[in-house]
Amino acid sequence: MLKILIPTIMLIPTIWLTSAKLLWSTTLLHSLMVALISLTLFKNFSETGWHCLNPYMATDSLSTPLLVLTCWLLPLMILASQNHTALEPLNRQRVFMTLLTSLQIFLILAFSATEVIMFYVMFEATLIPTLILITRWGNQTERLNAGTYFLFYTLAGSLPLLVALLILQNETGSLSLLILQYSKTTPLSTFADKLWWAGCLLAFLIKMPLYGAHLWLPKAHVEAPVAGSMVLAAVLLKLGGYGMMRMMMMLEPLTEEMSYPFIVFALWGIIMTGSICLRQTDLKSLIAYSSVSHMGLVAGGILIQTPWGFTGALILMIAHGLTSSALFCLANTNYERTHSRTMLLARGLQMVLPLMTTWWFIASLANLALPPLPNLMGELMIITSLLNWSWWTLLLTGTGTLITAGYSLYMFLMTQRGLLPTHIIALDPSHSREHLLVILHLLPLLLLILKPELIWGWTA
Repeated sequence: MLKILIPTIMLIPTIWLTSAKLLWSTTLLHSLMVALISLTLFKNFSETGWHCLNPYMATDSLSTPLLVLTCWLLPLMILASQNHTALEPLNRQRVFMTLLTSLQIFLILAFSATEVIMFYVMFEATLIPTLILITRWGNQTERLNAGTYFLFYTLAGSLPLLVALLILQNETGSLSLLILQYSKTTPLSTFADKLWWAGCLLAFLIKMPLYGAHLWLPKAHVEAPVAGSMVLAAVLLKLGGYGMMRMMMMLEPLTEEMSYPFIVFALWGIIMTGSICLRQTDLKSLIAYSSVSHMGLVAGGILIQTPWGFTGALILMIAHGLTSSALFCLANTNYERTHSRTMLLARGLQMVLPLMTTWWFIASLANLALPPLPNLMGELMIITSLLNWSWWTLLLTGTGTLITAGYSLYMFLMTQRGLLPTHIIALDPSHSREHLLVILHLLPLLLLILKPELIWGWTA
């Protein structure tokens, strides 16, 4: 584990000591090397499923894909942010990159923690860099409002979680993930136990976000700079799903009765946020709401607690991380040229930037889960396991899938097809930096078709 963590920590002095001329290229190369080293975690020979074990940090087949995704995203965020921070003073650029690096450090510690309290602390620590990114580097004055929403939603959910964890520590005597799965579950019958169950899951459901607690997400996404949107969509939402999967082991007997309203909310959210997407005018807002709808599917898959549901949820989390991050990058390339996120004002771009249209096309198809992409594998597994649980869910998930296809194609056609508006006169050509950025998102997605067992999680 330290072979990933220590180079990431050493990235911070590198950022501050490198000369101005080499700053971006050095940081990019360094972070890319960390990302490539992290790929070795996929090779796991241990019999227990845990790997790189020491008392505080270990990975298993559930956290490895998410950890690798985290490491993979830092170089991509640096690539994406280079243009819009180029005009800022040098020290501010360094602070920006330090924030991104510190975010990666916290995420690595969160995904590899074997102690639940350490996971909780790191889960909360990711709030600080993200908040600074949104409120300092956002585009409009609305960003302060978005930061407030983000802060208070997350904090309101995570305080009950801390209390619930301390109660659990009192009862079982340990909070190590290696021991907790073998400790005897207490028969949870009283009303206080039901509150404890809700406290354990609420923080993660807000982070996911579950429909109903999702209002912070579109605001945060729309106001954040491109790196903030990427890390929010690709990794921070996944912290919620990962935390839920880890906590589910301890909440065993209660979940069967208690999870009904949450599953209903998650599945209803798929349809509601999908319908919101169909009438969005703002490009980033559309991609943000589509994240809520995909995460609703993931929440449903985790809450019914079958091996298929868990596997589908993990596959969909990884696939959605790469897809939505790519879509935010593409939306940002449009924004940097037209200075508008309104889809009516920047359309018909296929005439001007034909290669970008190819990337838009692949990313939109990935978003609507085209076979044989991992997005479809994950969605099919979750829909199948939900169908086994109750066939009524087919109505909701089926409608949700149709709506997803509708708004993904609507987004593609609005931005790329049709006549170029007359007010667009001079557009910069697309840079190789931008093409590389999108390729590095879509290539892993396409390669996972060939070896999906890397992201199957516990069932592999």
